[in-house]
Amino acid sequence: MVREFENKNEWAIILGASSGMGLATAKKLAQEGLNVCLVYRALRNDMEGIEAEFKAIVSQHNVQLIHFNKDVVKPENRETILSKLEDTLLETGKVKCLVHSIAKGNLKPMVSDEKSELQNDDFHITMENMAFSLYDWTKHIFSKNLFAEDARIISFTSEGNKKAWKNYAAISAAKVALEAISRNIALEFAEHGIKSNCIEAGITDTASFRMIPGSEKLAEYTIKRNPFHRLTKPEDVANVVYLLTKEESKWINGITLQVNGGEHLS
Repeated sequence: MVREFENKNEWAIILGASSGMGLATAKKLAQEGLNVCLVYRALRNDMEGIEAEFKAIVSQHNVQLIHFNKDVVKPENRETILSKLEDTLLETGKVKCLVHSIAKGNLKPMVSDEKSELQNDDFHITMENMAFSLYDWTKHIFSKNLFAEDARIISFTSEGNKKAWKNYAAISAAKVALEAISRNIALEFAEHGIKSNCIEAGITDTASFRMIPGSEKLAEYTIKRNPFHRLTKPEDVANVVYLLTKEESKWINGITLQVNGGEHLS
């Protein structure tokens, strides 16, 4: 099988790579020959399973893989990770794509007699992780001259960017900001060969989705609404990430692409 990135010494950095769409993307890009630098936050009890997934990627696809269980928003962590990657790249390697799959946000109601209510700090934490970090990582990789001549920035948004769901206000605000940052990266970094796009995935059954209050009812409604009567799978999203890294997609820049089987149609 011919692999798209075989023997090119190119890398994908995936932020939020331990599960869901981030992990599925790591598997797909490694399958196509991209080496992967995986950044995530996980509890000690979950590490055995996560490391088993990472070892399987290496053994099945014969790629290089480095991973870091660190907070992505801390500048010192970003420097540590990129310095390690820089050493691993040697002189010829480059970062082909940065994938932003951070799902750290606060799910709280604005008004409640029973639960903790959404506060200003909740917005700050959510925006820092789920929006501003996209620019921070893009800028830091760029400043180290690690991007390939034809590089791709891909981030994950959701239908909550334009719809109001209870408890979702902070994440909704972060998704809107994420898309705005992605568009401006597309504009202002274009002269340096960087393309930036968002993927708006359909409702996907991930650990992050299941944390949303009422997610079961939202999933049931979506299955009825979707023309194919199923939820989006992480692998559906990963396949489109791969498409956006290909040579043939390099004229796609600054868009939000719906990947939902037509879920948005009704």
